[in-house]
Amino acid sequence: MSEKNHQGKRSARQRLAAEREKQKSAERRRRTLIVAATVVCVLGLAAVIGVVAANSGKHKSSSAGPVVAPSGAQGKDSLAIPVGRDGAKSTLTVWEDFRCPACQAFETAYRPTIRELTDSGKLRIEYHLVRLIDGNLGGTGSLRAANAAACAQDAGKFPAYHNVLYDNQPKETDDAFADNTKLIQLAGKVSGLSTPAFDKCVKDGTHDGWVDKSHQAFQAGSFSGTPTVLLNGKNILQDQTMTPAKLKQMVEAADTK
Repeated sequence: MSEKNHQGKRSARQRLAAEREKQKSAERRRRTLIVAATVVCVLGLAAVIGVVAANSGKHKSSSAGPVVAPSGAQGKDSLAIPVGRDGAKSTLTVWEDFRCPACQAFETAYRPTIRELTDSGKLRIEYHLVRLIDGNLGGTGSLRAANAAACAQDAGKFPAYHNVLYDNQPKETDDAFADNTKLIQLAGKVSGLSTPAFDKCVKDGTHDGWVDKSHQAFQAGSFSGTPTVLLNGKNILQDQTMTPAKLKQMVEAADTK
């Protein structure tokens, strides 16, 4: 073989090796970007929670009248609205504010998984309603929405109305939920909820005192912000790797014990 041909084949092999390395590098970059994007999606919720948490101590209590717990409320001082079977081996405790954008972010990401787990009897939820954003930004939308949700609990329609409130959440700086008329209109999206009894409960602020008592319990618990989500007493959102799939895995593992 001539020296010229030998050099030509060697050059071709070198070009081929260089191209393969280039493709490998591109694939490594692609995988890195995918992983990074996934991490950003997971951490994004934690970042939003952090913004809300930064102002978590500013709420001022209101004189909201007597404490009237909604029908079926459970737990200490009847401050928890339960969803799911009592016999479930796992309990998810959720402290939330209907004006809170991080609460909506959690709801959007986790709702399908939570519904699947509650429907299958593996998970029970205890919702605690607070009014953090009212204290941070002013207004009464957190209180009014929480009272309306408690009124929906009286009617046996809490889960559906809970979803409607988050699906129609205004911007955090827009105190649209302070308008009882708005909350009553949204009840029209839930079959069977629009009744004179519900309307009166919303307008009268029947459960305002109960909401304030729930918020006081939130403050006494020294939680950092909303949403605070505890699985069997452990704050799962402090785990920055938490995802709906991981939550499902944890609940299913507890269910088999």
